[in-house]
Amino acid sequence: MSLTRRQGLGLALASALPGLGRAAEALPRELRLDYAYYSPTSLVLRRFGWLEEELRKDGIAVRWVLSAGSNRALEYLNAGSLDIGSTAGLAALLARANGNPIRAPYIFSRPEWTALVVRPDSGIRSLADLRGRKIAATKGTDPYLFLLRALHTVGLKRGDIEHVALQHADGRAALEQGRVDAWAGLDPHMAASELDAGSRLLYRNVGFNTYGFLNVREEFLGRHPQLVQRVIAGYERARRWTQANPSEAAKILAEEAKVSLPVALLQVKLRTDLSQPLPSAEHVKALQMAAPILLDEQLVKPGTDLGRAVTQLVDTRFAAGLLARA
Repeated sequence: MSLTRRQGLGLALASALPGLGRAAEALPRELRLDYAYYSPTSLVLRRFGWLEEELRKDGIAVRWVLSAGSNRALEYLNAGSLDIGSTAGLAALLARANGNPIRAPYIFSRPEWTALVVRPDSGIRSLADLRGRKIAATKGTDPYLFLLRALHTVGLKRGDIEHVALQHADGRAALEQGRVDAWAGLDPHMAASELDAGSRLLYRNVGFNTYGFLNVREEFLGRHPQLVQRVIAGYERARRWTQANPSEAAKILAEEAKVSLPVALLQVKLRTDLSQPLPSAEHVKALQMAAPILLDEQLVKPGTDLGRAVTQLVDTRFAAGLLARA
């Protein structure tokens, strides 16, 4: 009897991807993954229902959970209430180094999603002017870590500013209302503040923006590697669709995040690079270069082996066979 196309693909993937050749465990009844306004492809995937269509044949329901920031996604993953979650790379490394058992087999974007933002009439003109100022940032996220790295470039540390811990949307409101002097922003909130309120980007550095990591609970990845592979295939479909239809993807972002279309277009077309979905030595190097801030600011225990944490986090092999065939 001849193999069906789907069976043939499954066998090919089983031989190509690490861990897929062993006996699969019973499939879960529900897959829990997040969507986030900082991940336009997650919105596309959710909008078109491609995962639901793919998994319905196996009786697997899909439950989508909104992540307001990397910190929320990582909390959900660590608590076991989410199987797959979207975060910034450095935020994921911080979590992994502090015991959150996650692995990242896929890169959902190379963004410039954060910068340091001030009001249009602010007298703050340089990073050095931030000494002693109130700065809003969401702990455990790329914007917060971006802030710390930016301060270090001019010899300042966390203790030299007054950090105001707010979730991203609340940070924007605090800046525009004058309750803080600066804000470590995140798109689309940052783009909205620029275009709608005239806020000014004080400091930009695309190199300090870490990649968008799609993280999987290690236990879930070990038990259901083929299911994770199917999720990645769905993300690949969304990535290619977004690359071919950026304006349509921006419309979806605008509707979901309740922002204007110009704001969404700024994020999708100018600040989201979707060209490198496979984790590689480049992503490992980016985390290795960023990692010292975690020790310098005592965000991890002294003596933590961050090199080992990077290796544990970034999975450069899992999706290689799938993405090579895409």
